[in-house]
Amino acid sequence: MGIFRVPLQPQSSHTSMDFPYQVTTFQNGARLASIEMPHMRSVSTGWWVGVGGRHERAKESGMSHFLEHLLFKGTIRRNARQITAAVEGVGGYVNAFTTEDHTCFYAKAGTRHFGRVCDVLGDMLLDSTLPPVEIEREREVIREEIMMYRDQPAQHVHELLTATLWPEHPLGRPLTGSVETVSKMTRENILAFRDRTYTGANTVLTVAGPISHREAVERLGPWVERLPRGRRPRYERSPDLPSRPAVSLHTHDTEQTHLAMGFRTWGRGDERRFALKLLSVILGENMSSRLFQKLRERHGYCYSISSGMVTLDDTGALQISAGLDPAKLEPAIRLIMAEINALAERGPTRNEVRMAQDYTIGQTLMGLESTTNQIMWMGESLLGYQGVLRPDDVEEKIHAVGKLDIQAVAAECRKRARIGVAIVGRVKGAERIAGWL
Repeated sequence: MGIFRVPLQPQSSHTSMDFPYQVTTFQNGARLASIEMPHMRSVSTGWWVGVGGRHERAKESGMSHFLEHLLFKGTIRRNARQITAAVEGVGGYVNAFTTEDHTCFYAKAGTRHFGRVCDVLGDMLLDSTLPPVEIEREREVIREEIMMYRDQPAQHVHELLTATLWPEHPLGRPLTGSVETVSKMTRENILAFRDRTYTGANTVLTVAGPISHREAVERLGPWVERLPRGRRPRYERSPDLPSRPAVSLHTHDTEQTHLAMGFRTWGRGDERRFALKLLSVILGENMSSRLFQKLRERHGYCYSISSGMVTLDDTGALQISAGLDPAKLEPAIRLIMAEINALAERGPTRNEVRMAQDYTIGQTLMGLESTTNQIMWMGESLLGYQGVLRPDDVEEKIHAVGKLDIQAVAAECRKRARIGVAIVGRVKGAERIAGWL
């Protein structure tokens, strides 16, 4: 969605012309952030819980995602169809997603339906009944989801890459869990997990639209105040880097070979994150990037190639992915590594730095014109940095990155111990592939 989250010091909860966010902290530790956007005619609302795949024990793998599904399946007052119809029936939408470190339920509707949206989200989060029949039905749905992702090589290769970058660690497990773990989850297990993690101290609410902060607090406060205070869940720290590159292959009879390369990097609080973002843009985040221009435009190796970042509390990754003709796999990997080596040895040009800065800032600011992107910005800021980030500070930090900063992070990324490669397709020989890096 074009919004870059960066590690800045959190701001105070006051509002001003250059910092339009307001934050209220409830007695149970829950926080509500809002931005009033009077020119909009709709409002977006998010309910965030700071729990995801990395907080799960091995036997709980996939439980955050399973619970996310189940909260749509019935409450004291609404059945599954009535939950979605209450929002869709007025032209809005309601959805949810699970990540490694948080779960988000969000909805958008016309401003005059804000009260209804708050009521639906509160009902789901506080009064879901988790009917046994729905648990069994949704268990089958998630099994199908797991198999669907396995049948989609472009998706499967990224799951394989995370397992390669963080082996034998919760970060390396699929967010959906496995067929085995999902099959063994009981209603009692799921309720215990919800009671342990869905607490006030672990909850953030966000509102963006033509709604005052006072109204947001009045509408959502009675719901969120029902949560017990609790505490934020702990997680297992990221493992040490391996001693050499890791390569994972899944031989599959596909027309394309799907490649995902990862370079283990740093957590949210590391100042190098700014330079790493610009490195990602220069490499492959748009059609002007080095990899798009060389692999697609000059050599015709692929239809698309892209880069991006994973940013977590204690670790992260720069990722590059592409779908290729199997015969083009070796030259493509060698070319990708050649570009990273060139940036590590000579750095980017002055024009590349300027374009990457302008692109990053432009994408961020355009994204924040959307109420949905605003609630994402606030929610991820509060969960990740304990305060809402100031967009002007982001711009300042990006402008402060120079050629040598980008060159330094490229040099770190190319260290062989940081590299992981995953491939799905008609390919064999992991040791041979490691030799191309």
